[in-house]
Amino acid sequence: MNNYSASPAVRAKAREQGIDLAKLAGTLGKTQISLDDLHSGDSAVAAPSRSQDLQYWDVDHSQYGPVTEQTTSKIDRIASANLSAASSVIPQVTHQDQVDVSALEAIRAKYKQDALESGVRLTSLAFYVKALALNLKRFPKFNASLSPDGTTLFMKEYVHIGVAVDTEYGLMVPVIRDADKKGLWQIASEITDLAGRAKSRKLGPNDMGGASMTISNLGGIGGTGFTPIVNPPEVAILGITRTEMRPHWDGEAFVAKPMVPLDMSYDHRVINGADAARFLSALTASLADPRLLLI
Repeated sequence: MNNYSASPAVRAKAREQGIDLAKLAGTLGKTQISLDDLHSGDSAVAAPSRSQDLQYWDVDHSQYGPVTEQTTSKIDRIASANLSAASSVIPQVTHQDQVDVSALEAIRAKYKQDALESGVRLTSLAFYVKALALNLKRFPKFNASLSPDGTTLFMKEYVHIGVAVDTEYGLMVPVIRDADKKGLWQIASEITDLAGRAKSRKLGPNDMGGASMTISNLGGIGGTGFTPIVNPPEVAILGITRTEMRPHWDGEAFVAKPMVPLDMSYDHRVINGADAARFLSALTASLADPRLLLI
């Protein structure tokens, strides 16, 4: 059976285990193959595994000292397969910039109490989500997905923003739908709701998947920059790290400004370096003067 489909994560795991997906689809009589299906076929479906290629990390660690074993979670295994596939298939480049968030923080402080009285915690992440959504409308190629064979670019007419949430069960990415059409208060409220339900494992199928682009925010933890891995089938991902006071030349003197590093990784098959620079420049401009985000 050649008429079957499988996600990049499933294909990566099948390659790792030496499983012929076409034969597996035929054996199971299915057209959509999941990770669970990789353990459902009989041994005739699987070719010799790649374990001989991975012998360099197949080590008896106990020979060097005491160890304990901990089984990885299902979420971690799925993420591992998906990120491995993304890293091996997508030619990724990371473009870096920084933004002065003086005006953003001033506006956030001004409306913080009003938001709290409405039951909303107005975080800076809401501004990033809104700014990213508006710029995805301005730069349609960033709001697209490439077909597995690389011949078709799917241009999306919707703008959904994924927000990576660190949970004790693993990394989860709930999605804010139609973020370009929502105000800051509503976006902030949804961020709080989705993050809370992610941490308590109460997200539903409609809360996940279909993002135009994902934000990975490490600002609350630390760091001066990183290279986030594109989350397929998206073509770019935005990384945010900790705000730092840095000297900024205002034309006459150096002035301390709160600066936030931005790291955007992108699929170079779809986006070239000049486009990435223009996009991130436009995004930083939106964040540096966020008055339009309030409309």
